[in-house]
Amino acid sequence: MTLTFRPINRPDAPAIERLYLQSAAYLQSLGDEDAFKFNADVYLRDGFGPNPAFAGIIGLLDDQPVGYLLYTFGYDTDAALRYLFVIDLAVDEAMRGRGIGRALMAQAAEICREHGGGELFWAVYVKNELALRFYQSLGATDVADLQFMTLRVGG
Repeated sequence: MTLTFRPINRPDAPAIERLYLQSAAYLQSLGDEDAFKFNADVYLRDGFGPNPAFAGIIGLLDDQPVGYLLYTFGYDTDAALRYLFVIDLAVDEAMRGRGIGRALMAQAAEICREHGGGELFWAVYVKNELALRFYQSLGATDVADLQFMTLRVGG
């Protein structure tokens, strides 16, 4: 069995939706009440065209999609560095524990470095203890002195 990675593309829409829905169902089982509106149509609308909202990589095991990572770039003025913001990471439930998520994060780190970045940044649902332990096993640390906030301005 060979694990490979490549940039996401339009034909990946059904696989991305399938993996996203698995992840969303798990988060809902933990009590996450988010609307979980992402699907294949949204993936195609927002991920491609003249001004894509994100880029991504997909993991393939013997050419079958087993995980993906979506990202965008940002900048931290306090640290004076570019970072890659991991929007979403999902691995097929049946394939977890095989290093796919770890490999996707390593690929994201490489992409970050290639674009002059120095840090990966992301958010984790506080009740998702499996994800928290996974990220900590990578060496990630909590950002204890920041609180994420949002302000809806449209849509």
